[in-house]
Amino acid sequence: MPLESSPEHPVPLGRVVSLVRQWVDRLGFVWVEAQLIQISRPAGQSVFLTFRDKLAQVSANVRISATTLDSAGPISPGATVVARLKPSYYEQSGQLTYFCDAITPVGEGRLLAQLEQTRRALQAEGLFDPARKRRLPLLPRAVGLITAVDSAAERDVVENARRRWPAVRLRFRHALVQGPLAAAQLMDAVRFLDADPDVDVIVIARGGGSLEDLLPFSDEGLIRTVAACRTPVISAIGHESDNPILDLVADVRASTPTDAAKRVVPDVAEEFARLTQRLGDLRRAMESIIELHADRLAALRTRPVLADPTASFTVHDEQLATLRERMRRATATRIDNEQLAVAHQLARVRAMSPKATLDRGYAILVDASGHAVTSARGVSTGDAVTTRLVDGELDATVSAVRVAEEVGS
Repeated sequence: MPLESSPEHPVPLGRVVSLVRQWVDRLGFVWVEAQLIQISRPAGQSVFLTFRDKLAQVSANVRISATTLDSAGPISPGATVVARLKPSYYEQSGQLTYFCDAITPVGEGRLLAQLEQTRRALQAEGLFDPARKRRLPLLPRAVGLITAVDSAAERDVVENARRRWPAVRLRFRHALVQGPLAAAQLMDAVRFLDADPDVDVIVIARGGGSLEDLLPFSDEGLIRTVAACRTPVISAIGHESDNPILDLVADVRASTPTDAAKRVVPDVAEEFARLTQRLGDLRRAMESIIELHADRLAALRTRPVLADPTASFTVHDEQLATLRERMRRATATRIDNEQLAVAHQLARVRAMSPKATLDRGYAILVDASGHAVTSARGVSTGDAVTTRLVDGELDATVSAVRVAEEVGS
């Protein structure tokens, strides 16, 4: 019932405040959903939170024990939470506050909290230790690639890798990259490529996506499978801002699938430039040696003892002839050795060129648009194709297409 009061018969303020406190105490606990916008941890056992309604311009100050908050897992400002609150009214200050005895994140906040707990547990086991990271091979015999079928990530890795090193060998293993079955398929793909003795590095690539889409790449089973690999693994998931747990356990983290292609094979143009530089260094070194010997010979000729060569010609003629012959043989031998080394380097470069592949009897098949045909699925019956050989080209028409079963499927 409302209090009766008038200017002549006012109600004491203490009584009003006491009635308000009694009414608030009768409210009891209530579960609410709100957005956490601030966390304050002063000295002591209590933590003060600021909640805000996601739809209305309403906020509230909430007190919670540090133990209760920490037991709920990692919760950061901006997360949506469900909390159990009880309002309290302090008579001395006339302030209304709320006490929280249970809190849990929901939605994306819950996922982030679960991922953080998984990350901390795996980190405590040492799976992210930098000492476990292995160096990538300079030029792998074969590159294992795990992507979704016909995905943009697969095209990015293949095109950029072949642009940098045309002779690169790729071993493909397709798998789902999102959904409840993705983690199991990814683990099977990693184990399959890790067992291949020719595969020297494995790339796991996927385009960007939401937090839920990238959950398979934070799966604990996949993380442990990658940690147990004998083959170095490159994680190329999403964009620069995406950070699944796979990035932490992989030997190398690539910001994008294109970046993974740049890391997995060298650039043939850069390697040729280095070879040219080394040849130049070798040439300059040989010229320096010849110049040094020429200077020494010139110094010998200017000595006073040689001013009259006939005076000691008989004594020193054989010795001088022997030294000159040794010098000529040493110079000739050094030049022959360096020429042989250069010839070997040139032979290696020529052996890795596409022309050398054609010279060995292989052919390159291109479609009507001039693109190389790398898969039986890339052509259809009746398509016109061109076969490029070392001494010319052959035009043909596809009469039948037979697709081989995938290995291990």
